[in-house]
Amino acid sequence: MKKENRHKKGFIFKPYESPSQSPFEKLFDIFKELITHTSGDFDEAIDWLKQLDEEYKLTTPDYTIEDFIADLKAKGYIREEIRPDGKNGTAITAKTERAIRQSALEQIFGNLKRSGSGSHKSKGIGIGDEHTGEFRNYQFGDGLDKVNITESLRNAQINNGIGNFNFTEDDLVVEETTHKSQMSTILMIDISHSMILYGEDRITPAKKVAMALAELITTRYPKDTLDILVFGNDAWPIKIKDLPYLHVGPYHTNTVAGLQLAMDLLRRKRHTNKQIFMITDGKPSCLKLADGTYYKDSNGLNSHITNKCYAMAQQARKLHIPITTFMIAQDPYLMQFVEEFTKANQGKAFYTGLKGLGEMIFEDYETNRKKRING
Repeated sequence: MKKENRHKKGFIFKPYESPSQSPFEKLFDIFKELITHTSGDFDEAIDWLKQLDEEYKLTTPDYTIEDFIADLKAKGYIREEIRPDGKNGTAITAKTERAIRQSALEQIFGNLKRSGSGSHKSKGIGIGDEHTGEFRNYQFGDGLDKVNITESLRNAQINNGIGNFNFTEDDLVVEETTHKSQMSTILMIDISHSMILYGEDRITPAKKVAMALAELITTRYPKDTLDILVFGNDAWPIKIKDLPYLHVGPYHTNTVAGLQLAMDLLRRKRHTNKQIFMITDGKPSCLKLADGTYYKDSNGLNSHITNKCYAMAQQARKLHIPITTFMIAQDPYLMQFVEEFTKANQGKAFYTGLKGLGEMIFEDYETNRKKRING
């Protein structure tokens, strides 16, 4: 009688158990989300956290909100400051700003297919910094750092023998490399008042996308550049560290000013690949005239304003700068404007709600980076 085999291979299925988190980590994840919604207002974020705690019992007698705040300070996530009104207050630090960007990147980009280290390859082989695994004979002018020592020694042994080893220029082998081109991206964010109208927060998703894109480029594509600008009645650039504090103002939508600034910034870049991402939810409703006054019209689509937008789109096309518009609205007349705008630029347009905005903008960023140029 055969002995029963007690060691069998197979799968064991059990209920999903989320990774264990410390009390601080659990609250910190929620805090990062709240501080984004409050545009960096620490006191308001903590008030919201206390309300959530009352409803969902997030803390215990062993670890309270006060303990969490003390840990934030001890770990360098917050600091005491003197406010403009002279009163003492609490503000988040650069460490928190980085943590928020990393969290946004994970939320938005974490579900997308990951590839290897970031690069933007060109079709041609030649002077570059990524090895292809293909070899050729050494040519005058090739850098010595490109010579493959192993293959060259192998050639020398084959050509000259081991007994009387001799190494000549004819034995040298160079490994081909591909050039990694660079991408310059401008991200335009609409901060007109309509981004918080009708009880819908549209600026927070836009901020999350901007923070995640900034973190993606600075960590995965360090050779790329990202400039961020906001546009309302006017347009101005902002720094990555300012993104958590971004909020809307009592502005109209001067799309032309945003595009003008974007193209001015891109003209200074030496990179071959350039692109503009524009996140907006409203129609263009403002122009700045030559005398410094503003021409505004919030009633429908004003042909004087829209024609200026189409002209800017065509100008970007001539400069080989594609514009990808992410319209956070689906009003038919707005979609009509975006369709004409995209046609003038021969760019792309996405009509989206708030959910999925980040994934689409990242998929498009990855797609645009796959454009190939001659090395």
